[in-house]
Amino acid sequence: MNRHPMRVAILAPEEPEILDIAGPFEVFVTASWFYRAAHAGSPDLYSVELISGTGGTAMRTSCGLELSAASSFRSFDGTPDTLLVAGGTSKGINASIRNRELLQWLTEMSGSVRRLGSICTGAFLLAEAGLLRGRRATTHWSKCKELAQKYREIRVEPNSIYTVDGSIYTSAGITAGMDLSLALVEADAGARLAADVAREMVLYLRRPGGQSQLSAALSLQVADRRAIRDLQSWIVENVSDDLSVAALADVAAMSPRHFARTFSQQTGSTPARFVERVRVETASRRLEESEDTIDQIATGCGFGSADSMRRSFLRVLRVTPSKFRTRLRNRQHR
Repeated sequence: MNRHPMRVAILAPEEPEILDIAGPFEVFVTASWFYRAAHAGSPDLYSVELISGTGGTAMRTSCGLELSAASSFRSFDGTPDTLLVAGGTSKGINASIRNRELLQWLTEMSGSVRRLGSICTGAFLLAEAGLLRGRRATTHWSKCKELAQKYREIRVEPNSIYTVDGSIYTSAGITAGMDLSLALVEADAGARLAADVAREMVLYLRRPGGQSQLSAALSLQVADRRAIRDLQSWIVENVSDDLSVAALADVAAMSPRHFARTFSQQTGSTPARFVERVRVETASRRLEESEDTIDQIATGCGFGSADSMRRSFLRVLRVTPSKFRTRLRNRQHR
C-alpha cells in the first residue's frame, strides 16, 4: 500500500453531470474513511479533488446546482495517481472537445497518471484527444452509437457497465461511475473494503463490468400492472425455481393463457424470453464472480443443464458461457 494517499482527480467538462462527479467522489472519500478506521495512524487511502475543465473554478452542473472546483486544469499542480473525466450535457461536451488546450492537457496527463478513465460522456473527451484509439471503451447507452460512428478506431462496447483496457478505464452513464470507482477501490485495497463502501452507500457491490447497461431488471417498472411488476421481481429473486408459464401463472393467480397474453402486452416480451434473459444475466455474474463450474452455475440458475445454458447464452449474448468467462478473465489480466 502506498505510504501517501493516492491522489484522485475528477475533471469536469462544461455543464457536467453532477452524479458523474459526486458518485465517484463519495466512493473514494468513504473508502478512505473505512481504511483510516481500520489502520490507525495510517494516512488516508485517497485524496480526492475536483478540477474544472474551463478557465475558472465555478461550475454550473446540468441540473442547475453550482460546484466549486479546487482548481482549473490550467492551474492544476502536480500529477494525480488516477484521473477520471466526468460526463455532461451534449452542449457542454461539445464545447469541451473543441477546447484544444484542454485536450492537450489530457494528452500530457495520460503519460504520467497510473490510471486514466472516463465516466459517461467523458469518453468523448478521451476519444477526441486520441487516447482511446485502438482500445475498447463504453459510454452512456444512448451515446454508444454516436461514439462508434464518430471515432471508428474505438471498439465500443455498448453492453458494458465499464471497460478496462490497459490503464484506460471507461464507464457507462451516471451511476455506473460508482461501479467503476468500487472496482478501482477493490483493485487498490481489496474486496472487503469495496464491500464496506458499497454497504455504507447502500449500493449493489460492484456490478460486473460486462453486465448489460439495459438489463432485464431495468424493465421491472415498465409494466403498468402491479401484479406483473411484482412477478418480474419474484422471477429475478427465484431463478432456480420452476419458471414455466404454468408455474408463473399460478404465482400471478391467473390462467396460463390469460397470464401469457397479459405479460406480453405489459412487457413486450414473452414470459419465456424474459425468464431466459434473467437467467443469462444471473449466470453471467456468477461466471465472473465465482469459481463455480459451468454445470454448477447452470443448475443454480435454473437452466437444468449446461447444454441448455449454452443454447441460451448463444441466443442472448451470442457467445458460449465458457468463452464469456474466458473473455472476462483475459480483460482482467490485461
